[in-house]
Amino acid sequence: MKRSVGAAVLLVAMAGCAVGPDFQRPAGPAADRYTFDALQSESADAASGTAQHIALGRGLEGDWWQAFRSDQLDRVVRDAIDGNQTLAAAQATLSQAQALIEARTGALFPQVSAAAAAGRQKYGAAFFGGFKGPAPFTYFSIGPSVSYALDYTGGIGRSIEQQQALAEFQRQQLAAAYLSITGNVVLQSLEIASAREQIATMQNILEQDRENLRLVQTSFDAGQATRVDILSAQSQLANDATLVPPLRQALSVARHALATLVGQPAASWSAPEFDMAQITLPSEIPVQLPSELAHQRPDILAAEAQLHAATAAVGMATANLYPQITLTGTAGLQALNPGHVFDRSSTVGSLAAGLTGPLFDGGTLRAERQASIDALRADAARYQETVLQAFGQVADQLEALDHDAEQLEAQRHAVEAAQNNVKLSQLSYREGNVGVLQVLDAERQFQQAKLGFVRAQAQRYIDTAQLFLALGGSPLPSS
Repeated sequence: MKRSVGAAVLLVAMAGCAVGPDFQRPAGPAADRYTFDALQSESADAASGTAQHIALGRGLEGDWWQAFRSDQLDRVVRDAIDGNQTLAAAQATLSQAQALIEARTGALFPQVSAAAAAGRQKYGAAFFGGFKGPAPFTYFSIGPSVSYALDYTGGIGRSIEQQQALAEFQRQQLAAAYLSITGNVVLQSLEIASAREQIATMQNILEQDRENLRLVQTSFDAGQATRVDILSAQSQLANDATLVPPLRQALSVARHALATLVGQPAASWSAPEFDMAQITLPSEIPVQLPSELAHQRPDILAAEAQLHAATAAVGMATANLYPQITLTGTAGLQALNPGHVFDRSSTVGSLAAGLTGPLFDGGTLRAERQASIDALRADAARYQETVLQAFGQVADQLEALDHDAEQLEAQRHAVEAAQNNVKLSQLSYREGNVGVLQVLDAERQFQQAKLGFVRAQAQRYIDTAQLFLALGGSPLPSS
């Protein structure tokens, strides 16, 4: 008895060990910035009074889209969070992964089952070595059985660890879906606002084209213009009119996409009429350090979770190289008569320990362990690639904001210069110093400058939103 107790204590102590490598969270990168060349800390827009300042080393507070200070935008984003089907599917997948953790954890505990049986049995003479056996008989039995796999190598523990890592992967997939949905809602809303402003700009341009045509017609009636001048003005009006349908199509596509994101049919849900003037360009953008970004972006954290799962898989494959120990026990009642089943004399039971271990398997188990090690190396490389791509995306968007400010300022100057040129050309035309073609050319340059300004302004908003997304947005709210 003492030897049995000592052996049991030794086995329990061994159960606390786990073979295979322990997961170590990858260290964050040592870089203190995202771009090779230092960026301008501010990209000022003196004419409009707006400026954007990159606050490096600061974290985002609150929901990232609230930086645009639009209640209308905030309502649509929250409607999408509540109604989007992609988010619903990701949430269900996470719940499934969490349930599988509980299912796998059950293997650490003894497995208890109960059985009851009734039957009729007859043995042949061969069973008793040629001697006549007993006559056929009826039997009844009832009782529980217990089995317990001793996890002295930690293989079961590693499988639970792997499932926990896979559940974390699904949680980060949900966070990535959350970021993608909120980001697409903001981007489609900005597309709606941009398309509406471009359409409004084109309507003004068409009105100016009609005014030019009226001016040329008046000059023609007075004998100061030719039929060619009228045809040129008509051609300009017709050409500019062709720019409107593509803008209306872009507006429709953005509205339909936004309806889908909100989880509603496009025929029964109308997108808000977003206006660029009612959406504030964030003046200060908090940008966390690269070391913090690695622990913020969902795709990086998902790659980290996959790396953790692959590490646990190596432990599981290593545990398979060791013998497996199983303890079993049964207790019950057996009788030939149902009335005697619960008699004390009907009690039966057994207790056994079994050990099975690989002797020869053709190298299967070691090959499987090597395969798991190779898979771990592959996941480690994929993790590093994910981090590099994330840093590259942030660097691209930071550079884009600098260039957007330059582009917007250049477009503003182009609009002012083109507008002055139009006024001067129209005045010269009325005085007979220039022809109508010069006026139309000045108008065309002015129109292109105005459209360029609207597009540059919208792009600045879009690139700001893209930077928030590249930084990982806001953490997934706890459910």
